[in-house]
Amino acid sequence: MKKTLVSALTTALVVGAASTTFAAANPFSDVPADHWAYDAVSQLAADGVIEGYGDTTFRGNQNITRYEMAQMVAKAMAKSDVSAADKALIDKLAAEFSDELNNLGVRVANLERNADKVKWNGLVEYTYTSTRHDAGTTDKERKLNDNDLTFRLEPKAEVNKNWDVHARLDADTKLDSDKGGLYDGKVELKRVWAEGHYDNFNVKLGKLPNAINLLSTTDDPYSGAAVTFGNDLKVTLEAGRLDATQFIDMGRDIKGQWKDNIFKDDDDTVNFQAINIGYAKNKFYGNMGYEHMDGAMLDVDKLVKPYTNDNDSEYKANIWFANAGYRFDHNSFFKAEYAKNTKADNYDDAYSFEYDYKGAQQQNKGSWGMYLAYRKLGQYAAPWSTYGDGVDGGQKGWEVGTGYTLFKNVQLFAKYFNGKDIAADKDAEKLFGRVDVFF
Repeated sequence: MKKTLVSALTTALVVGAASTTFAAANPFSDVPADHWAYDAVSQLAADGVIEGYGDTTFRGNQNITRYEMAQMVAKAMAKSDVSAADKALIDKLAAEFSDELNNLGVRVANLERNADKVKWNGLVEYTYTSTRHDAGTTDKERKLNDNDLTFRLEPKAEVNKNWDVHARLDADTKLDSDKGGLYDGKVELKRVWAEGHYDNFNVKLGKLPNAINLLSTTDDPYSGAAVTFGNDLKVTLEAGRLDATQFIDMGRDIKGQWKDNIFKDDDDTVNFQAINIGYAKNKFYGNMGYEHMDGAMLDVDKLVKPYTNDNDSEYKANIWFANAGYRFDHNSFFKAEYAKNTKADNYDDAYSFEYDYKGAQQQNKGSWGMYLAYRKLGQYAAPWSTYGDGVDGGQKGWEVGTGYTLFKNVQLFAKYFNGKDIAADKDAEKLFGRVDVFF
């Protein structure tokens, strides 16, 4: 009799344990209709502790899965202002659905961790420009207004403790005509690169911004690699391929207008190499370096003046540059830059002097700044300068500007250029306005 009873109890325990194990192994199996958990959650729902299916109801007449039950229990466990009786029910439910809660917790933790690895920034940018060229012969050449809108996304994803991935996506449209601009309103992948960070060493691979010589070329990208060594004193090496159709300032004509691509079709990509030695500490920074480009063919008939005295069609550039800046105090900053293209025989140098006072800070509502600059940008030394919001390549003159942070992440900018188109030696002006909304 005793043996029979022991055998029966053992069998019951094994079967019970097995059934619990099997149920836990499949979190999407229904909780049996006669399971005590239904009474427990019904009581918790009546007490306002459990909100049921997310629509503030609990459908007690319908079977639910163990996973759904665990979701309700997890929400109840997050409540702190519950009665002792309800707390006891919650603890009992937590013990019953511990496997599902653990799995749910791991899933949520992983999602949170992965979400932290990808960060999105972006902006909506409205730009107004009004240009004047006395050298123009038609109304459109003498005066041109543009209203442009840009939408930009810039994701950054962490790969591991040393590496991350960056990208930039832009879409542009012209508000005057309600049509796309240069890229017809389509989203374009402007940049994408992987970056590795190590002690006194940084490496970038992909389609990345050129940030060495902004007097001659903008921060728009090339495809290749960049490595930087050092701390206060840094050496940067860059190499890759660059789309020369970006060099629109090289094509400025005698009327002060941009021409279409001045490079031969299907032969408009250049090999690009650069080196920069930079030093920055306390209030001072300085850089000196060299850029070499070759491999593309010029359409010499489109040039306002020969690139070389021999009117060579093969494009080669050796651009030597230097820049320095000094911050006198919290409000005052002065910088100077110079570049010389020793392969060009005309329009072969560029320089800029700029004084900055204060500055508009993106996160600081009410902050503002202004600057005054004089720039001369010979178009063969500055084929696509980052200063194009005011003085363009192929122009020289005075530029004044201001910036103001209207609200946190909302900034206003205005710039005015007054000078000359270098080739025509006639007056030119530009009024520039911009609104940036960051997110």
